Amino acid sequence: MAHVVIIGGGFAGAWSAAGAALARERTNGDTDLRITLIAPGEHLVLRPRLYEPEPELGKVELSRILEPIGVEHVRAWVSAIDTGRRVVVADGQEIGYDRLVLAAGSKLVRPEGLPGAERLFDIDTLEGARRLTDHLRGRENFSVVVVGGGFVGLEAATELAGRGRVLLVDRSQTVAAPLGPGPREAIEAALDELGVERRLGTTVTEVGDGYAVLSDGTRVEADAVVWSVGMRASELTGQISGELDHLGRVPVDQRLRALPEVFVAGDTAAAAFDDEHMVMQACQHATPLGKVAGYNAAADLVGVPLRDFTPGPYVTCLDLGAAGAIFTRGWDRRVMASGTEGKEVKKRINHHIHPPVDDATKILAAADRVYIELPFFPRDEKKPVAAK
Repeated sequence: MAHVVIIGGGFAGAWSAAGAALARERTNGDTDLRITLIAPGEHLVLRPRLYEPEPELGKVELSRILEPIGVEHVRAWVSAIDTGRRVVVADGQEIGYDRLVLAAGSKLVRPEGLPGAERLFDIDTLEGARRLTDHLRGRENFSVVVVGGGFVGLEAATELAGRGRVLLVDRSQTVAAPLGPGPREAIEAALDELGVERRLGTTVTEVGDGYAVLSDGTRVEADAVVWSVGMRASELTGQISGELDHLGRVPVDQRLRALPEVFVAGDTAAAAFDDEHMVMQACQHATPLGKVAGYNAAADLVGVPLRDFTPGPYVTCLDLGAAGAIFTRGWDRRVMASGTEGKEVKKRINHHIHPPVDDATKILAAADRVYIELPFFPRDEKKPVAAK
């Protein structure tokens, strides 16, 4: 029996499983195909929601996605991939494959040699978000330093500003540098409204008990220091290719193939968005990458035509706590909605990133829709596009 193995239980991994099951379904039962997803946890963690006050709400039981579509879940960590023998090693057990999908995700890059680094908090994982929430629960007028002014840092800072004092620290000389100039004015206005102090052109050089030291020598009060700087793909990518991009991702072709028997999806894939841009390490791209990679891995075995990865329009939606949210369109991030209107779009996107559960027909139908169609865009936007 042919075997598709998927490494990873995030958006890309779960949707790879659904994509593979969809391709198998299209043989009308004329072939046997085993599909196995390997991931240590029991939940798909909705990382884009971990900035919220109750991070426990940001998870979905993998069994409710995998069992209805006939996908086996092996709860284990993958430590090695042998592409020559077509074997992965998971908790010491060798598991053979005919086609492999690497969808092992990314992780936060933690600072090396930072005194007090063990005191840092993050919202990169559910465990990290729980730790921060538990640490601050019940405190009044707490002080938090958030390091990093990108997507994650801004959402963490603006959410925490509703419950305490927040200092946002970034090496860049501008706020929200990764987002470009398009939404910057609206972001600055939101930070001013929420009273978020900024220290630009600096970073944290020491984390102590109740304080942080900045690179300009300033010592500031800090009940918590939240690190949100830098992401890098799973180290397993190095076992697939020796030519990784600057984020540690594996180069793939238009069908997301990296090697004859290996496809790559999500944060581990260096896939072209267009002639000028690569995909982002975000669920907006992880979801369609997974659907296409999983489908192609199975289709390659069962004789179904493969699909090209053809991205939909790029959008972003940045939550800004009590100041609302900003919804942008295009790589220049033109602001289409902000404030309460933007918040409504963000809430609906957070709802729509939840996969269907318990119903095989709905799960497979969703896997066949490569992009999430959102019927609630600002009134001057008519076409549904891909969701962040």
